[in-house]
Amino acid sequence: MLFKPTENLLLQKELTMTDMKKQEKKLSGKFLLCGFITLVSFSLGAQQHQFSGWMSSFNTIKLEKKLSLHLEAQLRSNDEWVHTQTFMLRTGINYHLNKQTILTAGYAFINNRTVKSNTSGYFTEHRLWQQLILLQPVKKTSIQHRFRFEERFIPQTNMVNNELIKEKTAIATRLRYFVRTIIPFKSTASFTKGWYGALQNEVFVNITNANATNNNFFDQNRACAGIGYRFNKIIDTELGYLNQYVNGRTINTSNNVIHWITFLRL
Repeated sequence: MLFKPTENLLLQKELTMTDMKKQEKKLSGKFLLCGFITLVSFSLGAQQHQFSGWMSSFNTIKLEKKLSLHLEAQLRSNDEWVHTQTFMLRTGINYHLNKQTILTAGYAFINNRTVKSNTSGYFTEHRLWQQLILLQPVKKTSIQHRFRFEERFIPQTNMVNNELIKEKTAIATRLRYFVRTIIPFKSTASFTKGWYGALQNEVFVNITNANATNNNFFDQNRACAGIGYRFNKIIDTELGYLNQYVNGRTINTSNNVIHWITFLRL
């Protein structure tokens, strides 16, 4: 088929435009790739790594058919296990709506070590908290979904005459989503004793007054994998590795944690 000169020019123009668009896409892809590499490099460069140990005890004490008491204690070290970083006591009242749904409200006392200008001190944060737990049955185990809302009363500190002091208290709120499951190593009709694997993750986001913490919506993430032993229906113990990724105000932190946990159900 023969093309007229005008048609040839139009065809050449279309081909040229097509080639230009392809080149633009390639260049755009390269720019996006370069931007992604730059972003990753910046994130890696602005991240510090720490190593610490946590001990936790989670206890549930049945009060009556629908009510139980939540008692929790945690002790955490700072980087390289040199000092006590955090001591926490958390208590609450559980209302068991049914076998798969639990509502809780409570109070938490958190004593944290704060460091500024090479000066340290311990300051207490008080929290009110409410949560919803949904237990999703899966074969012989279950997946726990936990939604927790916290009202935090955070001490704001400053250096005065070479001394770290509390200036005021900031009020902030935070939402946490936690998911956890255990996998029994031995297949039985009901898991009441033996070894198991545990997997969990928790995401934290700031809802109000993020400026009191890191000035960001995303606060932190905690991913944990461990091995546990169930002695009976009452007691479990676990040892695991937890990675706490904290989104800081100026620098992000990846905290590598050895976590020992006990669970008591009375």
